[in-house]
Amino acid sequence: MTYEQALSYIESKKAVETLPGLHRIRALMAALGDPQRGYPCVHVAGTNGKGSACAMTDSILRHAGYRTGLCTSPHLIRFNERIQIGGAPVSDELLAEATERVRAAAEAMEEGPNWSEVVAAVAFVVFAMEKVDAAVLEVGLGGEFDATNIIPAPACAMIMNIGYDHTAMLGNTLEEIASAKAGIIKPGGDVVIYRGEPGVEAVFEKAAAERGAVLHRADFDSIVPVSETIDGQIFDACGRRGLTLPLAGPHQQRNAAVVIAAMDILRGRGWHISEEDIRAGLAEVVWPARFEVVSRDPVIIVDGGHNPQCLESAVDALRRLLPGRRIVILAGILRDKDVEEMVERLRQVSDEYVTVTPHSPRAMEAAELAELIRARGGTALVGGDLSAGIRRAVTLCGKDGAVCCIGSLYLAGEARQIVLSGRY
Repeated sequence: MTYEQALSYIESKKAVETLPGLHRIRALMAALGDPQRGYPCVHVAGTNGKGSACAMTDSILRHAGYRTGLCTSPHLIRFNERIQIGGAPVSDELLAEATERVRAAAEAMEEGPNWSEVVAAVAFVVFAMEKVDAAVLEVGLGGEFDATNIIPAPACAMIMNIGYDHTAMLGNTLEEIASAKAGIIKPGGDVVIYRGEPGVEAVFEKAAAERGAVLHRADFDSIVPVSETIDGQIFDACGRRGLTLPLAGPHQQRNAAVVIAAMDILRGRGWHISEEDIRAGLAEVVWPARFEVVSRDPVIIVDGGHNPQCLESAVDALRRLLPGRRIVILAGILRDKDVEEMVERLRQVSDEYVTVTPHSPRAMEAAELAELIRARGGTALVGGDLSAGIRRAVTLCGKDGAVCCIGSLYLAGEARQIVLSGRY
């Protein structure tokens, strides 16, 4: 199997419609020899912040000398970004070899796996082939029935901030969504939760108590901001002073507090993670397209915010870090998101927009988004393709302004590549 054939096979699974359940991934992994049982895992669920938490965790563990496997979603440019070994995307050759093994096992099944199950299986096989010391797994959707939940009790689980997203599948209340996320809590395990609504925390308390797991609350009260720029921040948290994080926003401080609590749990389990590993891992974490400055002249920021809660964090950062600046929003949003609420959040920081259409079958057309913005009192230009949209936004913001590309992670990834390569 070639790399192109592997991607084609994985892509073909998007057409497979299945009911929720873990029976397919269980059967598939059993046929593959259950490679997911061969290394300890850190499992991360949540609506927002789980990708950042995975990146921080992976960075800390690598600094501690562990050979890590990292599985996150979605990718920005290449599929390989979803599966990383030691901080680098899996090679084309290794991805193809692992996919061939998964395909052979899947074709022998009576009920074949869906797309997310194939992707998880490929990641598990890659990690086994590469003999990782530990795997950091981001839940793709929900928790209970996510394909990554085939793992035994993880070394530690984290449940990040809970918000409204994928409500058609997870529920219409925060408590219902939290219940789905709580599915990763397993008997005898430890779980760290991001502090939130009392009703949400009660869901996690109940799940942990019923399953004999130990629940830990991240220590947000210990967080003391020291300084912040668009390049990152310094803060105190969890008994540590002067922590450096190259990610902007108070929400990232809270994400870090969850991760630090998880690292302390792993240390208690005998993992060799020093204080310097925690500090260095946080200071050197790389998590692209999350309020990332990709140009300084002009200032262009790309952010993968794709729901109202994410956008609230980005809007807050724009207000604090670029006070008084003219900000033009380069927006592209998927149709199945809460588009109207997202626009309302963005209008708190700017009334000037350039709209583009993300490369996704679920995308809202740029012209339709522009009309929606105008109907709510903003001004909006339709940008054409993304390169043209970037040019129009840069021209509109002027020398002293800033452009923020936001609304979809797919859009942010492509915009990041265009700006960094100077193709606009």
